[in-house]
Amino acid sequence: MVVLNKIYTRTGDAGETALGNGTRVAKYAPRVTAYGTSDELNATVGMARLHADAEMDAALMRIQNDLFDLGADLCLPDMDQDTAREYPPLRMADAQVTRLEREIDAMNTRLQPLRSFILPGGSALSAHLHLCRTVSRRAERLAVELSVAEPVNPAAVKYLNRLSDWFFVAARIANDDGRADVLWVPGANRS
Repeated sequence: MVVLNKIYTRTGDAGETALGNGTRVAKYAPRVTAYGTSDELNATVGMARLHADAEMDAALMRIQNDLFDLGADLCLPDMDQDTAREYPPLRMADAQVTRLEREIDAMNTRLQPLRSFILPGGSALSAHLHLCRTVSRRAERLAVELSVAEPVNPAAVKYLNRLSDWFFVAARIANDDGRADVLWVPGANRS
């Protein structure tokens, strides 16, 4: 259980922050940027929830909880020492990726195949979900970039990859099951 008695600590005033293992790093370090972007994504999901019906809201709340798991995973760098800890660290699991895949498949059964790319927009919920999709893609790129230099849980990267797909399909669901999608018209404004 997390207990926050004091919100400000002044320990970051010099431009450093602590990772999950206590190591101090620059606030712009790749690992901080990766888990910070997952936090930003969580905030965009919170905005989308304002426009969701009960079923979509419950799914988005599950994703928000997963994103806290993801942040906990990304903030702890020493994966090879996981078994030596008193308490096992919270790591993303393949089951979380599988759940997203099941949900994507279930949502996709309601949709007609795409015949064009979609412009982000339509309903307010769809527009917010498209924003979630793009922030998710950025979080994924940052996690992949981090994995080049340091160990990263592969399930965390897979989760972000699948999550952006989830947001895309959910955005179509939010546009009257794709019937109100805003389609790209290639070259429409060239003349």
